[in-house]
Amino acid sequence: MTSDFDQARTLFLEGIAHFEADRLHEAERCFEASLALLPGRASTLTNLGAVRLRLGQPLAALECLEPAVAAEPDNFEAWAHHAVALGALGRLEAALASDERALALDPDSVPARRHRGAMLQGLGRFDEALAAFTAEVQRHPDDAEAWLHHGEALLAQNRSTEALASFDRSLALDAAQPQSWHRRGAILKYLEQPARAAEAFQQALATGGDPAINGFLLASVSNKPAPPHPPPGYVRSLFDGYAQDFERHLVEVLRYQGHTRLLQSLPGDSGRRYASALDLGCGTGLCAPLLRPRTELLTGIDLAPGMVEKARAGGHYDEVLLADLIEHLAETPLRHDLLVAADVLNYAGDLEPVFRGARRVLEAGGLFCFTVEHAERDDGGYGLGPSLTYAHTEPYLRDLAQNHGFEVVELVKHPVREDRREPVDGLYVYLRRHA
Repeated sequence: MTSDFDQARTLFLEGIAHFEADRLHEAERCFEASLALLPGRASTLTNLGAVRLRLGQPLAALECLEPAVAAEPDNFEAWAHHAVALGALGRLEAALASDERALALDPDSVPARRHRGAMLQGLGRFDEALAAFTAEVQRHPDDAEAWLHHGEALLAQNRSTEALASFDRSLALDAAQPQSWHRRGAILKYLEQPARAAEAFQQALATGGDPAINGFLLASVSNKPAPPHPPPGYVRSLFDGYAQDFERHLVEVLRYQGHTRLLQSLPGDSGRRYASALDLGCGTGLCAPLLRPRTELLTGIDLAPGMVEKARAGGHYDEVLLADLIEHLAETPLRHDLLVAADVLNYAGDLEPVFRGARRVLEAGGLFCFTVEHAERDDGGYGLGPSLTYAHTEPYLRDLAQNHGFEVVELVKHPVREDRREPVDGLYVYLRRHA
């Protein structure tokens, strides 16, 4: 009979062969079986951690890599994978420390140096990140990926023109890089060069870039049909990162006053006090001080955790829920006699699910009031603009109201905000639910 060591070694070598052939689940089973025979072997733990990282399981990978680095503190591979696992789990400071341990063992490791730069950038240490990636392009001037990272580091410092030059260098070396095309398009869009931006987004799609986000951006700078909704997670990530500066930017920079006009002009209520109001996409709570005196019960919902935290801290709402607007309207057992959506529905194209849900939760005779950005379109529908917000036509809204049992009480055209100091026309819409 062969010894446990021989069986473990055979399984280990089979695992390596599977791993190199990208048969990851087979590799994982071999390494696990090898460890069952020889527990704690650092080389096997390291390779099992690498497999689990490739499988998108950073926590499971860390469970292997912690004992590996403890058993062999001079194991470069274990420290490098350890850093990647920690970074994937959002533990950036610890990941950076592991990168430093790895680089102390092998200063010439390109992946470890670049991962270190990415961790510095994630930690907001932008000058250090740029220095790291500048060193990379100096070491490897013909490496397209190095120039991509260099451009990302410049972009993090809002040095758009310099970043564009780095992305162009990257694409000159390798034109099949979707992320460089994507970044190039985003910068050209910001620089108000829509035709060149559209070309870049088309190239990003052609080279395998994310079809949802690149298609969305392409529609914003071209005549391509707008998707009915933004990419999954786009609005949540946009507003979660925007929470701390949201009100100042919206009111002082964009000169947004849509919520004030919308709620000061509720038609025909003569100071009516509502039993229950639902503030859809409440953000940090701009509408709350205007709604609080007019309703017995005030509930807010928003899908961005940072916004919900700020709205709760304001103290005006009875409850603020972390929820997707459409899902909440489709599922909640609660009913209201006032629904408000100020500066919210311009982040969706197809509003049919919103109207369907609004009818479901609104009491007979209740009021649904909202703003949208105004579009003049021959097709009577909606479109996506360079600001990445949707604009809707009046006929589209009237058709939705009729189809879902709402009476149009009032529909007024008036600016909602500014864009580059130019007013953006909006529609202020007040609907009453039929009995």
